[in-house]
Amino acid sequence: MPASNQTRRDFLKTTAAGTTAALFGAPAIHADSKTDSRIVLGTGDYQYEVTHDWARLPSKFTWQTTHNVAIDRDGFVYVIHEGRADQKDHPSIFVFDPKGKFVRAFGNQFQGGGHGLEVRQEGDEQFLYVTGYQHLKTFAKLDLKGETVWQKYAPMVSGFYASGEATRPEKVWGRDRFLPTNFAFHPDGGFFLADGYGAYQIHRFSKDDKWLSAFGGQGKEDGKFNLPHGLWIDDRPGRETSVVVADRANARLQWFTLDGKHLETMTGFILPANLDTYKDLLLVPDLASRITLLDGKNQVIAHLGQDPDWAKAMKSAKPRMRETPEKWQAGRFVHPHDACFDQDGNIFVAEWVATGRISKLKHLG
Repeated sequence: MPASNQTRRDFLKTTAAGTTAALFGAPAIHADSKTDSRIVLGTGDYQYEVTHDWARLPSKFTWQTTHNVAIDRDGFVYVIHEGRADQKDHPSIFVFDPKGKFVRAFGNQFQGGGHGLEVRQEGDEQFLYVTGYQHLKTFAKLDLKGETVWQKYAPMVSGFYASGEATRPEKVWGRDRFLPTNFAFHPDGGFFLADGYGAYQIHRFSKDDKWLSAFGGQGKEDGKFNLPHGLWIDDRPGRETSVVVADRANARLQWFTLDGKHLETMTGFILPANLDTYKDLLLVPDLASRITLLDGKNQVIAHLGQDPDWAKAMKSAKPRMRETPEKWQAGRFVHPHDACFDQDGNIFVAEWVATGRISKLKHLG
């Protein structure tokens, strides 16, 4: 399995050997009767029953490219989609109860650029943190009903951004532009914000939402990024609390101290998109058709839902995000863009597909 200094080539040789179905997550169909069957991924203590299209929308709403998924302390599931800029009255955030029943919708202000979404506990309250990219170039804090607590734009004090980026946002991309993707929450009450498509910086904010510092920038060397798409606080038992970043186009994860000092780099991924933790597990949704699980020593436990042929071709093939669902295989993922654990260790997956898809992986344990 890939240690921090193992090359991507060595790792792919290991996983391509085909000797362990657990790594590739080959779906097994468990037939309980002639009318009932289950699709199970993984082996041993890491088996998951898959339910695709777990969340259903009322007919008055449509899925518009799902991006991120988050879960509150009561098991309610929040989903953001990018949405369509020409449908400004359509919500971009949907809420479902623990059984997948639609509860409410809001967030039409993120239409056309909805991206990151996380739930944070602050005292006795919970809040949603949201990012918008494309023409929106914004990030915001909402309550769980969708009311805005605050909304902010490019941190011009950082010195990274073109004039007018915070006051006149428009759909222009570049390293001097602000295109935020995701959050991680600092133990001191502040937060980190990844400018994944813009300056390739990880910004740090205080607990009163003031910009403090940043680290990163474009590059292939340790401490630099090529599309730092996702990030999380890695506080798994036995490890130094750190920030782990999904450095997507560099096909790797990087760990940093809470002050932004580089600690470790792990290669062997294809297009890692985001991160989450549960006990000693690190969850990595990879846009190349798989969900990777790492143990507390960063050894790979499994690649769930992977189509090996598609994953192999991913970097040179056209994305499949506009395919019709009829072409998808049960138990296989297309483009996992985000995934998170619930309080019981189940996994929810949001895929970057035009028709939207939220899958639940129920932990069988």
